[in-house]
Amino acid sequence: MMNALESPSTRPYLIRALFEWCTDNGLTPYLAVLVDDTVQVPREYVQNGEIVLNISYDATSGLKLGNEFVEFKARFAGVPRDIMVPMDRVIAIYARENGQGMAFPLSVPSAEDDAEVAADPVPPTAEDASADASRGGIQLVPTPPSEGEADPDPAPSGPDRPRPALKRIK
Repeated sequence: MMNALESPSTRPYLIRALFEWCTDNGLTPYLAVLVDDTVQVPREYVQNGEIVLNISYDATSGLKLGNEFVEFKARFAGVPRDIMVPMDRVIAIYARENGQGMAFPLSVPSAEDDAEVAADPVPPTAEDASADASRGGIQLVPTPPSEGEADPDPAPSGPDRPRPALKRIK
């Protein structure tokens, strides 16, 4: 008999289910990822230690939603890149069009992660903390469309631009 600590994570199964729900309903699945050294993404698109990836079939090639990793190829500014994200670094999956999806708890940080945070040369401001708190600690940043991919409804720019939102399912 397997106890709860030995059982496989439900995260990959939930991510696959929500990905399927998005695609079945004509929605664009976005994956919010907490970036560290184990995540293979273009670092120039990482903001505040996070990146949001469009994982739709139109934006990716060879998408694999496995139990350990999300893997695919995608173009960033016309340059093909191999993307590999460990499942435990995925912090949310949601539909771009309506923000519906699911956020996941962060993994318990290791001693190495604590050392990285302690060495952070730029301390967060009160404004950063209140903004993070208002979003439950998750910042969702829309990714720019890949080259050749038109943004079907470009968001207005500036401070009046609406932010994507997650609906938490408990």
